Amino acid sequence: MTLIALNAFADNYIWLLHNDHHALVVDPGDSAPVLAWLRAHPGVQLDTILVTHHHADHTGGLVELVALTSAQVFGPALEKMPVPAQGLAQGDHVDWHGLRFDVLEVPGHTLGHIAFWAQMAGQAPLLFPGDTLFSGGCGRLFEGSAGQMLDSLDRLSALPDATRVCCAHEYTLSNLKFALVVEPDNLALQAHWALCSRLRAQDLPTLPVALHTERAINPFLRSRTPSVATSVSRQACLAPDPAPDDVLVFAALRQWKNDFR
Repeated sequence: MTLIALNAFADNYIWLLHNDHHALVVDPGDSAPVLAWLRAHPGVQLDTILVTHHHADHTGGLVELVALTSAQVFGPALEKMPVPAQGLAQGDHVDWHGLRFDVLEVPGHTLGHIAFWAQMAGQAPLLFPGDTLFSGGCGRLFEGSAGQMLDSLDRLSALPDATRVCCAHEYTLSNLKFALVVEPDNLALQAHWALCSRLRAQDLPTLPVALHTERAINPFLRSRTPSVATSVSRQACLAPDPAPDDVLVFAALRQWKNDFR
């Protein structure tokens, strides 16, 4: 099976997975890139669409794609989709031509947000986290709480090291710019900034990224790390605490990123 990132809007990725005859897409906010790819590959039929949450930049292409391909849609059970969809919750799975996608509930960005994880034969696993996890960052808390988002990121961070994180947006450089302010002495972060800067200078995607890399460089996966927690406490003027409240630190980190320019 082959994984492809289709560009959409200014910085979205629509992830497409295909074998010789069938294709699956994740979070098609726009139908045009998907239809263009299908026209260029006339022997491949789009039969499955996975959706992580209800925001329009992830669902805007569903109506046209379903009308033209009759693809089956799978999405979060707790969120409304613009087309008929099979609702999924924690512990559910989707089987697609021998590949099993496990469903993880990851509320925070939205209350019903889900993610999809699959172990591919002979390849590193895949994670489609929607807008929960970005390279070097995480989603804004539009509907959920800081505690929910921290729990959700913990759930994703517990997946296997080699998991390829297929984020839905190319936010990497802006996220890493912030991460370097939070943790300027992180050597892995410095190296990743250099790598991603080279990739973007060539108009290449920074994704997918290995989960073990994210654990080393992403402040939102490292909010309990002393260097990150100390930096956040200093920025937010939190009282020194040998055992800081994890959610309080995470919330302050998220607010710092919200205000960062």
